[in-house]
Amino acid sequence: MAFAKVTEIIKESPVYTKLTDLASERLGGKVLFATDDFFAEKENLIAPTRGIFITDKYTDRGKWMDGWESRRKRTPGHDWAIIQLATSGKITGFDIDTNFFLGNHPPHASIEAISITNADEITDWSTLAWKEILPKSHLDPGSQNFYESNSDAIFTHLRLHIYPDGGVARLRVYGEVFKNWDAVAATQEIDLAAAINGGQAIACNDMFFSDMSNLIMPNRGANMGDGWETKRNRTPNNRDWVILKLAHKGTVDRIVVDTCHFKGNYPDSCLIEACVSDTDDVENNANWQTLLPQQKLSADHEHEFISEINKGTAITHVRLNIFPDGGISRLRIFGKINT
Repeated sequence: MAFAKVTEIIKESPVYTKLTDLASERLGGKVLFATDDFFAEKENLIAPTRGIFITDKYTDRGKWMDGWESRRKRTPGHDWAIIQLATSGKITGFDIDTNFFLGNHPPHASIEAISITNADEITDWSTLAWKEILPKSHLDPGSQNFYESNSDAIFTHLRLHIYPDGGVARLRVYGEVFKNWDAVAATQEIDLAAAINGGQAIACNDMFFSDMSNLIMPNRGANMGDGWETKRNRTPNNRDWVILKLAHKGTVDRIVVDTCHFKGNYPDSCLIEACVSDTDDVENNANWQTLLPQQKLSADHEHEFISEINKGTAITHVRLNIFPDGGISRLRIFGKINT
């Protein structure tokens, strides 16, 4: 197998890639089963970032590849893998990424889906009543292959088929989180901004070093790259900002601004505004009110604000302002849903 050509092919991303990756390992997605992962482990399918290529790296099974790769099939049939979504949701589209799989990618793929609650009890995945949501579709080598889902039902698990064998670097499953809000008590405190609950980062003025969506990921940041960081701004009195759409309209009781790992590049201070809107067109068309007055920040620290919050009014969106620039690892907006 020749590996001389390792060109990375990048296509223009569809609008739906701005939605939540429901299969993301960071959110809690899992790869439960694969018919074969001889060359490269199935778990790589949902790893963060695109796959990489290391020219001279080999294992005792052959060339090391950053993805899921099955052996060359010498029997009838094809390979497939089962992915458990991090949360149930409505799927809008896919990115079946064959990055750096050039002479060893599958020519075609399809995807089926199902909604189940008893995954731990299943011993034969092939007997379930799967619904095809992506028919057998062509895959380009070394490339992001974007396809839309043909169903708007709610699903919990996917089956990715590759024909007949080969390697896929990553699978992204973009869509909207489904959460049963009827099961959330009006007195229960919940992170209204968390991606796992359906929160979304929808706009910002700068994310030069790292993506705004990191702000609402689970857990504390793994490193400095796992946060939202803007470039150094030399403009006097500069303000950088990011807008989050809350998972549900609610009232805020507690806010956590975490500068974990940001030591020489944390913002000097922050201010949080909030608004109520039926749409996401809020950047210039909303009545923003101060939720958290401007507060000093410190390096690599979890800042909790309770008494400082202007409480009472139910909100749908928040805008985090940082002065003058820098990095925030996580933003938590704890509160109660408005029913």
